[in-house]
Amino acid sequence: MRLIGLDPGLRQTGWGVIESDGNRLTHVANGAVRTTASADLAVRLVELHDGLLEIVQRYTPHEAAVEETFVNKNPTSTLKLGQARGIVMLVPARAGLVVSEYTPNLIKKSVVGAGHAAKEQVQMMVQILLPGIDIASADAADALAVAICHAHHRASAEVILKAAGGAR
Repeated sequence: MRLIGLDPGLRQTGWGVIESDGNRLTHVANGAVRTTASADLAVRLVELHDGLLEIVQRYTPHEAAVEETFVNKNPTSTLKLGQARGIVMLVPARAGLVVSEYTPNLIKKSVVGAGHAAKEQVQMMVQILLPGIDIASADAADALAVAICHAHHRASAEVILKAAGGAR
């Protein structure tokens, strides 16, 4: 099962693609879609859309997972991040993918074992869980953590469904 994790941001949206086969995770690719800081908001949202669409078309994931947005102290920044997050959810949904959402604390707990882990701890665990990879940026590491979290929760749901006699 090929999964894409997405870490929304207006300046830079991290993405990470992994393969999940039971408990075995394999890195496929990672990076970030960057927008032009000096451009109008509408242009930046189009850049984000087009960049993510290219990634989804290139790597053909089966499912997507997105980090839920936390609220900033600055309402204008929160609104812009929400708009970017809408694009981040729209692109895989329009491609026919199921899009799951995870809180930052659940992602950290799933990857590191502690819900309030530091970014450096998340990056280190991503490199341990996906050995030998070159992580493009901190946002890409966060996106890979989202994908790993989804793989773990998806696998748990499949075990429960199989035990109940259902299929996913």
